[in-house]
Amino acid sequence: MSSANARRPTALVTGASSGIGLELARLLAADGHDLVVVARSREALDRLAAELHAAHGTVVTVVPADLADPAAPKAVRAAVDGAGLTVDVLVNNAGFGTYGRFTDIPLAASLGLLQVNVAALVHLTKLFVPDMVARGRGRVLHVASTAAFQPGPLMAVYYASKAFVLSFSEALANELAGSGVTVTALCPGPTRSGFQARASMESARLVSGTMPMMDSADVARIGLRGLRRGRRIVVPGLVNRILAQSVRVAPRRLTTAIARAMQERKAVAPGREA
Repeated sequence: MSSANARRPTALVTGASSGIGLELARLLAADGHDLVVVARSREALDRLAAELHAAHGTVVTVVPADLADPAAPKAVRAAVDGAGLTVDVLVNNAGFGTYGRFTDIPLAASLGLLQVNVAALVHLTKLFVPDMVARGRGRVLHVASTAAFQPGPLMAVYYASKAFVLSFSEALANELAGSGVTVTALCPGPTRSGFQARASMESARLVSGTMPMMDSADVARIGLRGLRRGRRIVVPGLVNRILAQSVRVAPRRLTTAIARAMQERKAVAPGREA
């Protein structure tokens, strides 16, 4: 067997320092992949690299990068090339949300969200997928959301960004059919992670106890199972799957109103702290 055939596959995971991205990195390492991990915090990535090397002998290439910087995707590609690596699995997981009325959210925050959730995802896909197609093999996992299936008042730009990710993923999967490269959109519902705190939405009904929340590890495991099977859309959790299907047939005005109600902050009884 040649050394090229004997090499361990390499997976690149963005947003690998916490939440779903962290769990995806752990599962890919356990599955025999070496890793390129990307996030803003070098310290968190270094801890992850040490953990995975100790547990699985994983070779982890740490690439600290803020994908809100338009130059970051090219820097990630340069780091991969500099390490002499070939990316077999691309996981575009990095993303964040902003909470509140669109008119109240600073423009820079909305544009930064679009840069991370949309532009960087497209850029990284463009930088790595053509090489996969040329080799005749590869897998791509884009982390979208159940937010992709309907408009989301009070998180208008975030919901729209995830709708883009889902649409882009489905179209790309169709274009790449027969190439040996698969594209999967993972669409989790509310998930226990650092997402809610960063979006300042801990008191919204959607995440404050009204809706069931899944663990990041469970979402990651379901997502990777779907990726291995070449599924185009994966919605973890029965309730989430039912909701994702129902909004496709319900009147748009109704689904938007329901999304708004779920995003509203939960009422606090007099004399009690939120």
